[in-house]
Amino acid sequence: METGPAPVRQLDADTISELNEAAQALLDAYGSAEHPDLLKAVPAAAAALSDRVRHHCRPHETDDGVYVIRGLSVDDAALGPTPGHWSTAGDSGAVWDVILLLLATVMGRPIAWEGQQDGRFVHNIVPSPGHEQEQTGASSTVLLSPHTEDAFHPGRAHLLMLGCMRNPDNIATTASSIRRTELQSEDVALLSEPVLPILPDDSYTEAQASGLEPPAVPTLWESEDGLTLRFDPAYTPLDQASDAHRAAYARLSAELERVTAPVSLTPGDILIVDNDVVVHGRVPFRARYDGSDRWLKRASIRIPGRATRPAAERDEHGYGQAAVVAPA
Repeated sequence: METGPAPVRQLDADTISELNEAAQALLDAYGSAEHPDLLKAVPAAAAALSDRVRHHCRPHETDDGVYVIRGLSVDDAALGPTPGHWSTAGDSGAVWDVILLLLATVMGRPIAWEGQQDGRFVHNIVPSPGHEQEQTGASSTVLLSPHTEDAFHPGRAHLLMLGCMRNPDNIATTASSIRRTELQSEDVALLSEPVLPILPDDSYTEAQASGLEPPAVPTLWESEDGLTLRFDPAYTPLDQASDAHRAAYARLSAELERVTAPVSLTPGDILIVDNDVVVHGRVPFRARYDGSDRWLKRASIRIPGRATRPAAERDEHGYGQAAVVAPA
């Protein structure tokens, strides 16, 4: 299957065995990927991984801001049917949860959210009945608009990891890098001003009900590494902005659409997205709800000391949501 713009890092047999054995050993010792003692044991297990693993986890090397780690396999029969809702997934694919935690710990610090998926560090992304037209990972029949993951929050991930468990219909994730766009300097300057808030998405009902005053945030800014963005049009009240700001935002949206490329994942693929550089989404599809639908696992990663965000973000309230950082 094509992976669109994403460079592929192919794991060799020894690295595949190393990751599988390390993950299984942790599961055998603690029983569940969400066991507190397993989470405490992950850093030492990750530190013991070879340089081969670390080489595959190095930062992205192109302005596309994405890459795919390939070579791991999914036992489809052992995985069981795709759940109809994240809350019914249980420990299905638990070895994959641990693999993602190990890789995330090599790259940085895994984070969870108190108000999303019961605070789990690895989320199950599946289509759910009744959510088909939402702008969340549970949707299906609508285009999931390109967005920064958890754009409403100053503590959002630097990296996003999407592990493919099942994708029989070759449903594409979309990726658009701000560093592939061609923007006028006037638009960059205008969108670098904190004019509009980004509101919590429908995955965060407690944050939506917080009653806190939404802070205005910039859409674009220049970091040491280049242009970065914070973008979620579905939850940005553009009607509150001036005509000039809305026009600049529309031109940015058009540019991101122009450079959008599909990334089609097959079972065992792991997509790494730089959440400061790339907005991601998903093409529409029709869910069958028969246990065979698309199923991804998602982990979010912070990189300590990464200087890619305005200092003013530290003063934001995050709508009362707290990120839980995995043990170091």
